[in-house]
Amino acid sequence: MMGKAALIDAIAGTNRGLLASDQQKQAILVAIANLEDLNPTPCPVEASNLLDGNWRLLYTTSNGLLNLDRVPLCKLGQIYQCIRVNTTSVYNIAEIYGLPYLEGLVSVAAKFEPVSGRRVQVKFQRSIVGLQRLIGYSSPENFIQQIEAGQKFTAIDVPINSDTQQGWLDITYIDSDLRIGRGNEGSVFVLSKT
Repeated sequence: MMGKAALIDAIAGTNRGLLASDQQKQAILVAIANLEDLNPTPCPVEASNLLDGNWRLLYTTSNGLLNLDRVPLCKLGQIYQCIRVNTTSVYNIAEIYGLPYLEGLVSVAAKFEPVSGRRVQVKFQRSIVGLQRLIGYSSPENFIQQIEAGQKFTAIDVPINSDTQQGWLDITYIDSDLRIGRGNEGSVFVLSKT
């Protein structure tokens, strides 16, 4: 198997990386590198029609995200990264499941700025952590509309100092439905367009 099919096959059953053995992690990194060599989009950052939209996380090596699953009574639901090119905004949204009525949400809003054909600088601006029902959460799309309308939430809703909290992301592969990114902390992300 080549390319995308090989990567999707390697990821299958790892629950975004939570259940990946060391052997699987190595195989996935090889499949990612192979696919990056086949990237059909020379300047991913400029491909705004591909970049824009809601992306669902398929796999990551980011401990920051995977550790959300290790909180007692909590299970990590879907994780989304939603990119809005026209406002240079990116929203990371993790759905948390556990006890009934205590479904949670961990979200970070950021601004991005292109610094090369494949790298964006990311400056984190706002963190929202709370219960889905108090936030009125139904979907990433709806939630982002609420944020962009300037809504305050019944949640831990705090500004982030973007001078200290920033990083970069390289988009190493993108097509109409799959994106691979590599972050400044060495993390790898594989996402599919929803």
